Amino acid sequence: MKQLTVDALEDVKGLEITCIDVSGMTEITDEMIIVSGTSNRHVKALVNNVVSEANKVGIKPLGVEGFEEGEWVLIDLNDVVIHVMLPKVREFYEIERLWSMSPNRQDPEERPSIER
Repeated sequence: MKQLTVDALEDVKGLEITCIDVSGMTEITDEMIIVSGTSNRHVKALVNNVVSEANKVGIKPLGVEGFEEGEWVLIDLNDVVIHVMLPKVREFYEIERLWSMSPNRQDPEERPSIER
């Protein structure tokens, strides 16, 4: 599912695609994917492509939130949660930083590897 999602985002020119393994931090999902779109229209196109590609392999999103506004859209594909955001929203909320911090780390400046 992760690769299908990344491919779908790349097909529509998603920017700064970041994948974070959160399986050891939450039971909600295994992977979190964060991507930027250049405009509300681009964000919506990215979301539509991910949902379309998932549907082709028989996977229906558990939910899609924020689509109407198109500034920050969350797609829940169960094992993978995708955040599609405008750059200003992504910069403000710093989701990568929040999810990359392990609760039992002693040094808050340490970050686990974020792979793409």
